[in-house]
Amino acid sequence: MSDQIPCVELDVEGLLALGERAEGHSLQESDYAKIKSLVDTVVLQYWAMQGRDISMKRVLRMMFGACTEKTRNLLKRTGKKKGREARKKGKRKGHGRRPSSAYWGADREQVAHPELKAGDRCPECSQSNLYAPARQSQIIRLVAQPLVAATVFELETLRCAGCGKVFGAQPPAEAGEEKYDPNVGPGLAVQRYGYGMAMNRIEQMQDDCGIPLPAGTQWELIRDTYREIYPVWPELLHQAAQADLFHNDDTVTKILAVEKQIREEAEEDNTGGKRRTGVFTTGIVAQRSDVTIAVFFSGRRHAGENLQELLDKRGENLRIPIQMSDGLNRNVPATSKTHQANCNSHARREFVDLVEHFPEESAHVLEVFGELYKNDAQTKEMDAEQRLRFHQQHSNKLMAGFRKWLEGKMQGRQVEPNSSLGKAINYILKRWKKLTLFLLKPGVPIDNNVAERILKTAIRHRNNSLFYNTLNGAHIGDMFMSLILTCRFCGVAPFAYLVTLRQYAKHLAEDPSAWMPWNYQSTLETIAGG
Repeated sequence: MSDQIPCVELDVEGLLALGERAEGHSLQESDYAKIKSLVDTVVLQYWAMQGRDISMKRVLRMMFGACTEKTRNLLKRTGKKKGREARKKGKRKGHGRRPSSAYWGADREQVAHPELKAGDRCPECSQSNLYAPARQSQIIRLVAQPLVAATVFELETLRCAGCGKVFGAQPPAEAGEEKYDPNVGPGLAVQRYGYGMAMNRIEQMQDDCGIPLPAGTQWELIRDTYREIYPVWPELLHQAAQADLFHNDDTVTKILAVEKQIREEAEEDNTGGKRRTGVFTTGIVAQRSDVTIAVFFSGRRHAGENLQELLDKRGENLRIPIQMSDGLNRNVPATSKTHQANCNSHARREFVDLVEHFPEESAHVLEVFGELYKNDAQTKEMDAEQRLRFHQQHSNKLMAGFRKWLEGKMQGRQVEPNSSLGKAINYILKRWKKLTLFLLKPGVPIDNNVAERILKTAIRHRNNSLFYNTLNGAHIGDMFMSLILTCRFCGVAPFAYLVTLRQYAKHLAEDPSAWMPWNYQSTLETIAGG
């Protein structure tokens, strides 16, 4: 059915007369065209209303997040059961009590026995000597404190009653030479850019604890830390550019100075032409064989443009990298060639909103993707070549049957192409090669979820701090977020890493490549041994 319906003029009286003729089985020749037009209008309105319903659900999901996208929960709404539901799911293993080794950041204090030591004669049996077993008794005590603690050193001062000479106590070594310990700036950076704590919120928390720390002072401490450790940033970008696999995606952000610039450009340009009005934060995950690196870029550029800037730093003789993203053209770099793969999670999500309207078709699609993800879960410990062979053996037939089913729905006119279901099916068919590249090339992931996960850090910062004031402030945030997320990928504590960079800022400036999150501990050992 075409969206263009022939216009037939009918007033209310004409419609009532048509209804009476139909009821009396006395339709005229001209009535059939009117009835056909009415039927087409009703069908088109049905699709339009359904599309609005689905679009509204997507808007609500964007605003409040999806309650769940698990297949078994989605199909419960339609009264259907998942095909593998009959199998009993084992109880999820819990953590239980955490061992003392989990508290690696705690201060440790050795408490000796007040009377005995290893080697003494046992006071109980007097037959053997005491020894220290490998497993010692331990007690863990947790104490709350503000984000930034303070100590007031009250130095005694004495003045001569006669000559007025003043004698003061010397401050202890732990008082330091500056008011703020060098670890305060890194700590604030982790709180804001790692956990999304707004500066005003930190200021209020510190005030409530009786240790004032104004937002302006926080910013100065973070800025000073940024300046000292900046040499690590261009080196991190260089290291990321050499990766074999790139995930990229973006989300909106707010930079007041940039938005002001956009408004001024709009006022100066009265031609009404198209111009870019959005401000974005791009998240890129660069995966090498040995490490995973996260980098962020905020500004007016799209994800593909930021990826292009990163690829410009890439070595000339390296092989063409794999790029995983969703299906938007703005995620593709302009000049650098990549093996483009698209996200199956995005393709699946097209059908999540259709479960209530098209339960049979949606259930089938969700089941197929469920099998695909089940297969992929079994490849986690495999190398790239083993994973490719596994998917070719177990997923190739699955995806071939899936494509045949999709094409049958469209070619057999079982689905209206302009309906929401037709658009969802065409979304997959249009991107089929990129969605199934994991069946053709080693090392290709099946989705872009890792990029979406790192963007949650930027989104959390946006939701709490609301905006950046300037592009420079956004750049500082990008650097700290990149370092923090890369530390997490490498299993390194972000706070300890940033403190170390500041402590060894001179060494960092001489050789930034030795101070990456994945190798800085080896560098520390070398310095200590030298």
